[in-house]
Amino acid sequence: MKRDWWKWLLGIWMTVMILGAFLYTPVAKGLGQTTRVLYFHVPSAWVATLSFFISALYSIRYLQKQNIVYDIWAASSAQIGFMFTVLATVTGSIWAKEIWQSYWNWDPRETSIFVLLLIYAAYFALRSAIEEKNQKARLAAVYSILAFVTVPFLVFVIPRIYDSLHPDPLINPERKIKMDPRMLQVFLGSLFGFTVLFYWILRIKTEIEFLKLKLSKRM
Repeated sequence: MKRDWWKWLLGIWMTVMILGAFLYTPVAKGLGQTTRVLYFHVPSAWVATLSFFISALYSIRYLQKQNIVYDIWAASSAQIGFMFTVLATVTGSIWAKEIWQSYWNWDPRETSIFVLLLIYAAYFALRSAIEEKNQKARLAAVYSILAFVTVPFLVFVIPRIYDSLHPDPLINPERKIKMDPRMLQVFLGSLFGFTVLFYWILRIKTEIEFLKLKLSKRM
């Protein structure tokens, strides 16, 4: 029970952030009530990027050590990253429906996240297509590293090269943060909460996979 104190704290923290997003923060100019999506959409995109980065790091470790444990960490982190990419896409679509009257408009940001989903869907297709564990881990590791090379371009670079209807309420063209202090508090708090949530989910996922590995060895 003592080991789980931080999980209870995380639950309280996330509850406060959700209440803060809807009851404490003001709305951004021109966005109205859709501003509330910001506190879930951006953290989801951040966790997705972090997950893919960690997957690439463990993939590198696997290629160095040839230890299946690193492959488990890499695959688990990629799965979580894919899940949060879907969440970022869904929350972005909800915003788009309210602002653009359409869930999907092939805006540069929407297009880039769609491509990212396809890239990592191919990663999971690759893993499911190969039965031999070491070969699967080796090829998946190489693919994960190459896939992550595209992430900074798809998430940060390409959407800013082309004209977009997507709002950028956090950082303006002068690269200065202009946000109401209450919005900034909840936004940063949500980023922190989502990051810890990712860590928790990753631990649970890897523990399940390690258990499966042990059971398979006994059989």
